[in-house]
Amino acid sequence: MIIHYKNAIIKYITQVYEPSEDSFLLAEAALSEIKGKENVLEVGCGSGIISAVIKANTGARIIGIDINPFAAACTKINGVDVIRGDLLSCIKGKFDIIIFNPPYLPNIKEKIAGDKITKDWINVALDGGDDGRRIIYRFLEEAESRLVENGRVLMVISSLTGIEEVKSKMISLNYAVEDKVQERFMFEQLTVIRGTKR
Repeated sequence: MIIHYKNAIIKYITQVYEPSEDSFLLAEAALSEIKGKENVLEVGCGSGIISAVIKANTGARIIGIDINPFAAACTKINGVDVIRGDLLSCIKGKFDIIIFNPPYLPNIKEKIAGDKITKDWINVALDGGDDGRRIIYRFLEEAESRLVENGRVLMVISSLTGIEEVKSKMISLNYAVEDKVQERFMFEQLTVIRGTKR
């Protein structure tokens, strides 16, 4: 399947999280945040839509990471350099901005049925653990050492996850926290949070 969005043409396959409201909201926030030729990392890049949009519309240097081999291949097809790996353990160096659309839904294992690939890979893209914050907290702890001074993380969070709890965790890790953009959808509010390394 193909999506045309913000000067980018993105192909995606069934084994990869289909770009949705959270993807587009985070892409818009990223475009408004990037300045000049910053070094940008997208963690959990999925189809590569956000990275491809950044590449098509900015002068930033962008690289993606995803644990899903199908997602890594899809991102590469969409013209973005990508590494297959688990969060930030597979990469060295520091970045101006790290973007993350995390698995943020609580207890998704009980809610998703389907074939083995869906359980194994789409579930990984959605399942945030018991409270929806398990992967988010791991990411935040790892990201701090991968940011330049005054580097930023941009992350989309659902009201189902507990936005205030995520902000509190960020503050405890010495991020300056700000809501970048919010949008209400049928059963949740999505918020893109910017955390700046202090």
